[in-house]
Amino acid sequence: MNSREFQERLARRARRVGVRLPDPLPERLEVYFRLLATWNQKINLTALPLTDPTPETFDRLLIEPLVAATHVAAGAKRMMDVGSGGGSPAIPLALAVPGLQLLMVESKTRKSVFLREAIRALDLAGADVATARFEELLARPSLHEAHELVTIRAVRVESRVLTSLQAFLRPGGQLFLFPGAGGSDSADAVPPLFWSATYPLIESERSRLVILEKRAIGR
Repeated sequence: MNSREFQERLARRARRVGVRLPDPLPERLEVYFRLLATWNQKINLTALPLTDPTPETFDRLLIEPLVAATHVAAGAKRMMDVGSGGGSPAIPLALAVPGLQLLMVESKTRKSVFLREAIRALDLAGADVATARFEELLARPSLHEAHELVTIRAVRVESRVLTSLQAFLRPGGQLFLFPGAGGSDSADAVPPLFWSATYPLIESERSRLVILEKRAIGR
């Protein structure tokens, strides 16, 4: 698949869900995708086919994060992604929201090395990688209530995980859950986190975005 074919397929998938791709977003998404494909031959970053990508590959890795980016609250400046793995949804989402500083949290060293290389290749200003389990970062006061957006892709997120993740969110901040086809359309309230909205991402994949909002104490 050459660059022209990649760009045409990306544009087609984006049009299906009504997502705009302003310059230089398509080119930067291609840089990320090709880097992911190269590294995936050495370490397991995704099970989706990358050499001969399917529509699902485009949708799951690139289009879903771009749809989610349209729901990021205005004024968001700092984002934390938990369990970043191969970099999706974190990297495409951050590329789609200019000025959003990204912290990717990944416990596996080899995956962290890939994420750092992606930051370098894309020249993602202010982006960083923490090679740790997110629970370990609770011991860093500088990260407490430091982000307007926290994201996590998982079929199910337990209440104890939500309780920990909210510590990184500012009051009024958003927690984006990417539960996939097997997850719930909502999430149990774990004060100070409350369900805000659920949006479809890709209808054919039955994927959704569940948004929780952190409310200030006393509201």
